Amino acid sequence: MHVACAVERIDVQRQGEESIEAAARRLRYERLAAHVQTDEVLLTAHHEDDQAETLLLALLRGAGTHGLAAMPALVDVGNGRHARPLLGFSRDAIATYAEAEGLSWVEDQSNADTRLSRNFLRAQVLPLLQSRWPAVVRALVRAAENSADSAVLLDAMAHADLASCRAPDQARIELTPLRLLSPPRQRNLLRYWTRVNGFQAPSAQHLDAILAQIDNPSRSGHACVDWPGVQVQRYRDYLGISARTARPDSRLALAWQPPQVLELRDAGWRLRAEAVRGQGLSQARLAGVALAVRLRQGGEVCQLVGREHRHKLKKLLQQASVPPWERTRLPLVYAGDELAAIGDRWVCAPFAATADELGWRIVLEKLTVP
Repeated sequence: MHVACAVERIDVQRQGEESIEAAARRLRYERLAAHVQTDEVLLTAHHEDDQAETLLLALLRGAGTHGLAAMPALVDVGNGRHARPLLGFSRDAIATYAEAEGLSWVEDQSNADTRLSRNFLRAQVLPLLQSRWPAVVRALVRAAENSADSAVLLDAMAHADLASCRAPDQARIELTPLRLLSPPRQRNLLRYWTRVNGFQAPSAQHLDAILAQIDNPSRSGHACVDWPGVQVQRYRDYLGISARTARPDSRLALAWQPPQVLELRDAGWRLRAEAVRGQGLSQARLAGVALAVRLRQGGEVCQLVGREHRHKLKKLLQQASVPPWERTRLPLVYAGDELAAIGDRWVCAPFAATADELGWRIVLEKLTVP
């Protein structure tokens, strides 16, 4: 029987306060997920003792209910699913079976390194516990199963609370209804909200910092709490969540020719144009004019259709409640040296298509952060 084998090597780089073990685990699952195709199932050999160790590590981190649920038996990964079919079997039972069947295996040399927390628990803590409580592994696994049931109920409550607090954009939460919830439900909702947006849940310290901004906002009405890979920002009366990325270079200038698709990776946008009539940028007005896409540098002005005077872009963005963290990333379309369009929000009057003209309607799509 021939089984295909793919070998991946990774250079473990930690993010922020991440431990070397957490970084290795994150990178390992990223590489595994890359091999899982649609409708495929990834099988890993995690067993009962692994689950007990995972629960102990979660307890030592001060994890909440979701952390204490340890490893799920089945979960989405990449385009498929990740199953752990051996969670109901102990390490000894699997080793006994393997020996009886004449199977051989490779022992990871790093398993003997007790400087690593999991190995320390496996080699020194669990044997000591088992000498006093022989069934401790099964008891720990049962506790993880109970936590998993509780986590389902907490998620159901958070889902209902999110429906009452969420703005039209899934990445935003309205503060007025959030304040009506008790502090435990606020924390539960914020953890759930970060997860459904694809980010790592905040620690207790970060949650406290977010809740402090809800009750005691900064004088500017804008504040930011961040942790590895994610930031939660308050602006006016809502919270917004996004990936924590470097501020884009305001000197960016890319030539553009509609309907060309243009990716602005640093700004997190994909820009394209759709041919329409009576909307967007006038195709006739742009004929023979060099177009460029840039980012804000300050001082930009635009005269909107139907208005007599030009307005500062800063004022327009404030009036439209565009949060500060999005303003620096909003693509601006220039025709020659003149500002022609502000993202997909406004077209400046000199370049706007009339009712019977062909135009280019700008479409912005958020890029997925790797």
